[in-house]
Amino acid sequence: MKKLMGFLAATILFTGVVSAQKLKADQVPAAVKAAFAKHFPNVTAKWEKEDTHYEAGFHQNGKEMSALFDANGNLTETEVAIKVSELPAAVHQYIQKNYPGAKVKEASIITLADGTKHYEAEVNGQDLIFDANGNFIKAVKA
Repeated sequence: MKKLMGFLAATILFTGVVSAQKLKADQVPAAVKAAFAKHFPNVTAKWEKEDTHYEAGFHQNGKEMSALFDANGNLTETEVAIKVSELPAAVHQYIQKNYPGAKVKEASIITLADGTKHYEAEVNGQDLIFDANGNFIKAVKA
């Protein structure tokens, strides 16, 4: 069961990158908007559709964030932008070794619905995904 949940979480994490499209708020299902309002009260979002999921981009407490919901309004993950310097040392080491001279354009912490944390670093047009300890998981097109 853990493997299945991990696979599903990884699928959700990586599928949206390819086909995001901007949406107006009235194009977002009521269940999704209600769930967003419950999790993030008094916050206004910009919406995108990523395959079968809906992504809300917003600012909260001075941080750039996003939240991903399925069509039924279930929160599947959140993402918070962080400073590149906040990435674990193992992430920096991996990038230096595998992308010599490359700079990290953006960094974030992704928290899946089950509480699992991943780090994301955008390098050379790719999102490099790492586990909570900084071990490389996968690269996806940014």
